[in-house]
Amino acid sequence: MSPAFRPRPLHPIVSTSSVLLLLAACAPDAQPAPELRAPPVAVTVADVGPTSRVGTVTATGTIASRDEIPLGFKIGGVVARVLVDDGATVRRGQLLAELDLREIDAAVRKAQVAVDKAQRDHARVQRLALDSVATLAQLQDAQSALDAALADQASARVNREYAVITAPEAGVVLQRLIAPGSQMAAGSPALILGGSRRGRVLRAGLPDRDALRVRAGDSATVRFDAVADRRYRGAVVLIGRSADPRTGTYAVEIRLADADALPSGLVGTASIAVRTMLVGLSVPVDALLEADGDSATVYVATRDTEPVAQPHRVRIRGLDGERATVDGVPGDARLITQGAAYVTPGARLRVVTGATLDSMAPARSRTVATRGGLSP
Repeated sequence: MSPAFRPRPLHPIVSTSSVLLLLAACAPDAQPAPELRAPPVAVTVADVGPTSRVGTVTATGTIASRDEIPLGFKIGGVVARVLVDDGATVRRGQLLAELDLREIDAAVRKAQVAVDKAQRDHARVQRLALDSVATLAQLQDAQSALDAALADQASARVNREYAVITAPEAGVVLQRLIAPGSQMAAGSPALILGGSRRGRVLRAGLPDRDALRVRAGDSATVRFDAVADRRYRGAVVLIGRSADPRTGTYAVEIRLADADALPSGLVGTASIAVRTMLVGLSVPVDALLEADGDSATVYVATRDTEPVAQPHRVRIRGLDGERATVDGVPGDARLITQGAAYVTPGARLRVVTGATLDSMAPARSRTVATRGGLSP
């Protein structure tokens, strides 16, 4: 061989690689290299739901029994007795007042006499009809007279029953409007009874903008200037559906607990806690990524056995502390909160608790640094 020609040796790395590839190809039982899959990303998730805010509506009104029952006599007459005064506590069925019953009892007796006569006449005509002496028309007339007499008797007894006033339920006499010897017209109020069956309420009027915010069941706190050292808790039990034609306000009733000792008419101020529903869903601020103006990206975890990450572009409607109101997330979604910055579309997920994720924080930080090329 000429000294001027010398073959160049093969690069050791290239030579070795070529040999390895050749051996792998020639091996009779060669297996394909296993597919490399990224490990699941540990995240925490939270269910999303409609967002709401708590506000306060203030109303001023007076306390009263929820049921204020005007009591009177069904028929007119002279008042004979009044057995209660203003502020009296009464029980159900207790006698409160009565009319002079002489004329009324006489009417009941007269009705009874008429019934007795009609029964005798009917029996006599019935016997004559059996002997074919009385006609069918006469028998029918006798029956009609008996029916009319029985109806008059029932009416007289009802008038007698309502010639006295008894308490329909336990409560307190709010007003006494009659005195013994006074002449009462039929149906005129004689007493006003504050019933205790449905408790005590604060009655107030609300402007339309506040009436639309209040719902039955909203909690309230009521204070009275006359009892400045105490607050009474209650709940809204009624909201008017039409405005008062004089004031333009809507009636609201707040039932109070432990307020039986307070006199009716006492002025109080109520603070009603109301919840205002906002359009959109409430999500943690930490779940918002790639924010751009009023839009951002969030990731949700599918509900599969092996959940994966799905991105959703959302519109931000507002911020409230650590929460944000957004549009564009399904109402039943599992939103990725902690760990959202580490996932990519379609990434496999491992749902863990917040405590577990916190313990992994150092390792996760190293992983992010490596992805970003900041450290080996």
